[in-house]
Amino acid sequence: MPRALFAKKGSAIYISHLDLMRLFQRAFQRAGLKLTHSQGFNPRPLVSIALPLSLGVESGCELLDFQLEGEQIPNETLLSRLNAALPVGVEVLAVYNHGRKLKELALLESILTLEYDRDIPQDTPENIRKLFAQKTVLVEKKGKNGTVVQDLIPMIKQLAVRQISSRELELRVLGCCQNPTLNPLQLCAAIRVYLPELAPDFTRCRRVEIYDQNKTIFR
Repeated sequence: MPRALFAKKGSAIYISHLDLMRLFQRAFQRAGLKLTHSQGFNPRPLVSIALPLSLGVESGCELLDFQLEGEQIPNETLLSRLNAALPVGVEVLAVYNHGRKLKELALLESILTLEYDRDIPQDTPENIRKLFAQKTVLVEKKGKNGTVVQDLIPMIKQLAVRQISSRELELRVLGCCQNPTLNPLQLCAAIRVYLPELAPDFTRCRRVEIYDQNKTIFR
């Protein structure tokens, strides 16, 4: 089954996961690429995205698996035809075969940019480091089955904090992305709970890379 590496940026970050799935299905149609469908009473196109992306999050490391009917088409042709059919902000970076099993995907590296309307207090980076150096940091998470309480610490493998301007902080986090999954935006939720005086006025999030358990880039 072919796999596509794609990026989502600009205004496209506000496309929801379900709408992104529909967008790709329509892009295959516009590109004249016929997707294979599942069997049964309600056939569905065989296309899937490895890790659903939260609304408003930018990424340059998304994976799309798909299966086409008919003769095999060169990957370079698939890439160019798909990109011609996709909107601005969604771009296929590579198409390749024999991708690794998704169960081997373990770690996600993300960058959070915390923006403040005022100058950041001098000790803010150190206080945030101390927060995530604690043994336990509990945060509520809303899901399909209601609200649950998560401990973020076991899911954080690496965390770096640096000030990039008088009103901006950068958090680079390497966290679990499967069983359990760390949503990087939960770090901002923790700051609001434990350090409310240091809560940012706006947050941007970008997925940087995905890895296996040995921190080898996953493709």
